[in-house]
Amino acid sequence: MAFLYSYGFVVGILGLSTFLEKLNILKDEGARKFIHIAVAHWFILAMFTFENAFLVTIVPFTFIILNYLSYRFNLLSAMERDMHTKDDMGTVYYALSLTIITFFAFYFDYQLEGLFAILAMGYGDGFGAVIGKRFGRLKIYRNKSYIGSLAMLIFTLIIGIILFTTQWHLIIVIAFAATALEMFTLKGYDNLSVPLMIFLLAVVML
Repeated sequence: MAFLYSYGFVVGILGLSTFLEKLNILKDEGARKFIHIAVAHWFILAMFTFENAFLVTIVPFTFIILNYLSYRFNLLSAMERDMHTKDDMGTVYYALSLTIITFFAFYFDYQLEGLFAILAMGYGDGFGAVIGKRFGRLKIYRNKSYIGSLAMLIFTLIIGIILFTTQWHLIIVIAFAATALEMFTLKGYDNLSVPLMIFLLAVVML
């Protein structure tokens, strides 16, 4: 049942994103980031339905393979950039970081720290990209904007403080570190570097 819930949850998100895209409610990057943000909530579902670290890791590992096939053959247009313009495997790295964090979070009982890392990747990077693309005329570095990086910082702070209320001063350090890393990481690779760093810092500091 846990597997059915998990795969059903993700398939439902992909279906909803495709449906909203066909209705022109979501377009291009908006559809991708909708999936990016929504899928992050799977970790919450996993916390309530799985107990075994090896079994729960099968779910995100499956999507490493599926996301690569989608990237390679453009199977899900809502999830991939246009085949002529995309130059990264961000969706594959997303699934890879989710796989790594899920295993260690469940195996060593760092589920709250794992949730922090995954939601920060979902909301922080997701809304940072959307807001930055819409309002980010003033750039900091490469194509990164001040407003996009600020959104990344704010969402990471909010998520961290909600999960670790009494350790807000450490959350500030982690949020600034994550925002700086996201700013200087090459496009796509931030889906791997940022959540892994947040998870590592959360385990060590919190």
